[in-house]
Amino acid sequence: MTEHDDLPAAARTRRLEERLIAAGLASDDEIDEFLTKLYASASPVNGARMAARAWTDPRYRDLLLSDGNAAAAEAGFDGLSYQLRVVANSDQVHNVIVCTLCSCYPVSLLGPSPGWYKSFAYRSRTVREPRAVLAEFGLTLPDTVRIRVWDSTSEARYMVLPMRPAGTGALDADQLAALVTRNGLIGTAPV
Repeated sequence: MTEHDDLPAAARTRRLEERLIAAGLASDDEIDEFLTKLYASASPVNGARMAARAWTDPRYRDLLLSDGNAAAAEAGFDGLSYQLRVVANSDQVHNVIVCTLCSCYPVSLLGPSPGWYKSFAYRSRTVREPRAVLAEFGLTLPDTVRIRVWDSTSEARYMVLPMRPAGTGALDADQLAALVTRNGLIGTAPV
């Protein structure tokens, strides 16, 4: 255990920033500028648009599932600093994302992570009892549906491609994207 393990995340983050500044790797202004740019464009709408496009464009769906970074770049979200892996829900499999070590998360595509995603309870219980955790979110799946839990890391982040809702054949891409929630892209909601 290191000296700072008991400090709140904000204090640990500030210590890391101070080390970067002291080493001459970044200035306070550069860190602020980076975060301002990131949060100005980070939104669950980005991931929702990618999901809606995958529902209507089979070629894009194949690309999204085989090379998330290339699909993100094609959608205008290039320069991701991690490998994006996208996993698709089906009638037989439901996917849910967690980061058991901290809270690694594709911020640029899903917006800032929700507080519960960072909580110790979510991070530990989702791996051990995913069906119970999903039920607490109001998502009760049939026993015939297998649940896969994907653990994000600093190198690889995950996003769920929800199943397209039934009866949406007449909707355009914007209308479809409006149906997709951040929780659906994490896997704690159906869409």
